Amino acid sequence: MANPLFDTLFGRHQGKATPFLETPDGTIITHSEFLDLAAQYAHVLVELDVKPGDRVAVQIGKSPQALAVYAACVQAGIVFLPLNTAYTPDEVSYFVENSGARILLCDGRRSEALAPIAAANSAILETMNSDGSGSFATKAALMASVFSTVERSENDLAAFLYTSGTTGRSKGAMLTQANLLSNCTTLTKEWAFTSGDVLLHALPIFHTHGLFVATNIALLAGSKVIFMPKFDLDVIIAHMPKATTMMGVPTFYTRLLEDPRFTKDLAQHMRLFISGSAPLLAETHVQFEQRTGHRILERYGMTETNMNTSNPYRGKRRAGTVGFPLPGVEVKITDSTTGAALPQGEIGEIEVRGPNVFKGYWQMPEKTAEELRENGFFITGDLGQIDEDGYLHIVGRNKDLIISGGYNIYPKEIELLLDAEDGVLESAVVGVPHPDFGETVLGILVAKPGAELDLDAIKQSISNSLARFKHPQKLIVVPELPRNTMGKVQKKALREEYKDLFVPA
Repeated sequence: MANPLFDTLFGRHQGKATPFLETPDGTIITHSEFLDLAAQYAHVLVELDVKPGDRVAVQIGKSPQALAVYAACVQAGIVFLPLNTAYTPDEVSYFVENSGARILLCDGRRSEALAPIAAANSAILETMNSDGSGSFATKAALMASVFSTVERSENDLAAFLYTSGTTGRSKGAMLTQANLLSNCTTLTKEWAFTSGDVLLHALPIFHTHGLFVATNIALLAGSKVIFMPKFDLDVIIAHMPKATTMMGVPTFYTRLLEDPRFTKDLAQHMRLFISGSAPLLAETHVQFEQRTGHRILERYGMTETNMNTSNPYRGKRRAGTVGFPLPGVEVKITDSTTGAALPQGEIGEIEVRGPNVFKGYWQMPEKTAEELRENGFFITGDLGQIDEDGYLHIVGRNKDLIISGGYNIYPKEIELLLDAEDGVLESAVVGVPHPDFGETVLGILVAKPGAELDLDAIKQSISNSLARFKHPQKLIVVPELPRNTMGKVQKKALREEYKDLFVPA
């Protein structure tokens, strides 16, 4: 194929008047209309002198037009770099600088704040609003709706997604066309998606789950997508009778269970509910099955690998586990110190290998070497065990990563801000269980001698530098932090002490 990713996901739908996207107001966008728009956007990128392999950073609201920017980048051979819409200008600045993005596409309301960042990094600033308007759309309206697809190979980069450890700056995970293709091909088959499916899509599209899982699967299968700007309980309930599948994070399912309108009758037309991006409480599994008769299918993936494992579509979906390795993916449990494989049932570091595993971290060969072994196994940083039936259990994370509502949060970033606040001697940030978000952020502070901490003022102060999903749900002051004999803060002890803080008795 001239461009495997485009040809497989998009090109097969060219000229087809079949419905692709339906917005909450009932507007239908066909595959043909969507691809016409993507072609116009691809022309704009080329006119702005973006070359194959260049990066385009995108921080715009979810809309059919935003999704068409992704398609345009694939068609033009450009590396797509989606950014969380909650990121502050300070956060965006790092991503643009590190990636060397040629274009920064943002919402018009943010253009004033982001213009200096684009200028400082020799990037072109363009705007696209949630209704599809903006400078980028204005240029696109003058372009042809046919674009000659740029040739690329499966080994060429298709996207950057930024991730991080608990220390240091974010790392750009380089995903190839083959990474994305292999994963969506496997998942489409494993989850039995067909052109007859209608997918409820309320996930963000700056994230692996909403973009490279939900959208790519729907494109490959030819499924129709009910495309919502965000999770809206009323809209989900209104559209569920005409849907067959839904992908979500645990929050989606706990919110549905809280609403008396969500009944077995409402869900009777559904074929499959999928959850990921954060741990789903076993209690939620049980309540959901009792209410609807459906068992939620939970799976396990990450930025660097897309999906690794899944509970079976046909077979027992075991609550508290993330199922079995996907076809073509190897999973093993290793000793964190030696890297040696551990016997079944023992807890250790989860390592994965397969065509889904990323190429490495952008301009960080030392980090790539630390986490991606020469034999192709990626050291996930997650701790797990494989039970006697082969199901994978995630039991913790080696790197203290917090996943709240499906978003990755790195404690060190928040700790640095807390430590800089007046009167704060030191801090520790941990994730603790939360019934809605899977986990939430808890900040634990030690005051300097004689200092009185104004916790509300501290929360307000750090909020200016952090995306909203990173804000601590609560700050607690303690006399001192628990430490081991080497002086290292024992976060495990803190998580254990406060594990019931947000969980109803």
